[in-house]
Order: sequence, then structure tokens, then C-alpha cells
Amino acid sequence: MKVASPPRRAKRHELSSLDALAPDSRRRLLLASCAALLPGVTSAQPASRPRLIGVLGVARPNEGGSDPMRVFVAALAELGWVDGKTLVITWRGSEPRYDSFPEHARELVGLGVDLIVVNAGITAALAAKQATATIPILAIGVADPVKFGLVASMARPGGNVTGFAATTTDWGKYLELAREAVIGATRIAVIANPTNVGYADYVAANEAAARQLDLRLQMIPVSAADEFGAAFDAMKRERADVLIFGPDRVFFAGMGDILERARATGIPVITPFRGAAERGALISFGLDVRDMLRNAAAYADRLLRGAKPAELPIQQPTRFELIVNLKTAKALNLRIPQSLRLRADELIE
Repeated sequence: MKVASPPRRAKRHELSSLDALAPDSRRRLLLASCAALLPGVTSAQPASRPRLIGVLGVARPNEGGSDPMRVFVAALAELGWVDGKTLVITWRGSEPRYDSFPEHARELVGLGVDLIVVNAGITAALAAKQATATIPILAIGVADPVKFGLVASMARPGGNVTGFAATTTDWGKYLELAREAVIGATRIAVIANPTNVGYADYVAANEAAARQLDLRLQMIPVSAADEFGAAFDAMKRERADVLIFGPDRVFFAGMGDILERARATGIPVITPFRGAAERGALISFGLDVRDMLRNAAAYADRLLRGAKPAELPIQQPTRFELIVNLKTAKALNLRIPQSLRLRADELIE
């Protein structure tokens, strides 16, 4: 089975000379430059001007890469919003640090964007909300937006934020998959980022599931890539049978490093990221990100045409996918049960 090429690691966005201008001057320059790309568009045609989107989170997709945001940009183009023609997209916050988001959100507000799209989780979405109460915010893949105070309710968000939640059945599902896929597994290591707003909930959910499943849980706090080595040393000391890591930008950015260390130590990896399974994790189980991004593009289209975020319900994922990497299982000398094979949406061989 052909597996998609791995996404390249996002590079930190460097501020251009455009950012040195005053906010009003930057906006006029952006609009004038893009309007020149449109036949027949002049300053006398404000209704036809290109719109400005600021993306807070994952950096601009690489040409030829498999970055999921390529799906979002392509879906926008199908709706008539072509980057560089009818639309200008500017990207901020590619570095895997949560403390950078408030500054990047303020930069986007200063540019006078028409819409802020957040694709780096609840922590980044809250930073965007704090930066502006007027610019529409489309948050893609955020944990429990009501509980964390992003919106008033799922049905009627209120304020200037709407988007798509990243709920899953429950985090215990990953522990269940670990026990099913790795026969005899009892010691499960989970790395989690304590700087993530959802950290405490994530830890509590895993601890409750481990008690119910009678598994020994090793929760390891990791907030930066330079802590991966110590985390794997801790797993080795505790003789962990399986490693689980969740949807955190530090782990997404450091996915290659995590998987290489896992290969070197012979520990199976289970994670929500499809890309991780494509690159050697044993199993990925999570929402269908590409489907969510296509739907998010439709929401962005409505917002750019004047819809109010307060009146667009927060959507919850309906499609999940289970990917099993049989090549990795063979390398680890694991026999994946037939019941798990049959449930998989895709088997990588």
C-alpha cells in the first residue's frame, strides 16, 4: 500500500517588511497588491477586494507536502477564495510554543485581517479571543470549547468565535487499543504537555481509564522537544510496553524525533495523528482531519460573506479513522488481532 510522503517540519514564520508598517498602511498595501491581480478590480470596487485571513498555528503548507492545511486552502479555492487572487492568507505561530500565541494573535489583529483561523488547539484559540472581540475567529479542532470558556454554548456560541471541536469518544480508547494491539501490555506511558490548557483534564481522563482497565499508567510531562530524551529514559526505567501521545503541537512538531526514538527503543506508539501511523507509529485513531478541514473551509466562506460567528453552531466531528501499520507491527514482532484488523479503516503494509 502506498503511504503518503511525510509532512516537512514547519519553519518559524519570519516577519517581512510588511509587518514593519503601521496597521492601516499594511492593510492598504495588502489590498492594493492583491487587487492588482484581479482583472477589472480598482479602488472604486470595494466589494470585490481580496479578503484577508490570518492563520494562527501551523505554518503555510509546503509545496508538494502532505500538510493537512493544504486541504483547507484547496477547499477555499473551490469556493472562489484563491490565495493571492481573491484572498490573502498570512501565517503566524508555527513554532511549537504556546507562550508565543498572544503576541502572534495581536500581530494578526494589527494587520486588520477579516478572519482569524486557529488550527493549534484550545490554547491558541483562547489567545485569539483575548486579542480581539470583533474580528471573527474560526477555531479548528479545539478541546471542549464550552468548558474552557471559548464559547457560551455549542449551539449558540455567542461573541466572535465559532468552529469545530476536537472531541473523541474518550481518552481511555487509546489505552484500550494499547491493550488490544500489544498482547500482554500492562505498563502504558503517556506523554502530555503541562503548558497546554487541557493538560489537567487529559491527565485525569487517562488516570481514570487506567484504573478501570487495571493498567499501570506512567504520565510523563513534556513541554518541549529537548525533553524527549529524558522522557524515553523514564519509559525505559519503567519498562513501558506502549507509548501514547495526544494532540499537542509540541508532539506534532516533534513527531519525527518521537518516532525515531520509539523505533530505537522498540516501543509501539499509539496516537491520534494519522501522519504518525504513516511514518511508523503502530496505530493512529482520531477524527478525520481532512473532512473537518473541508467543512471548516465552508464555515470560513460563510464568515467572509458576512455570517456572524455567534450564530454558527460549534460543529463536532462525526468521522473518525483507525489506521494500523502492519509493517511496524512486523518490525516489532507483534501479531495484530484479526478483530482489530477488521475494524481498521486502513492497513499500512
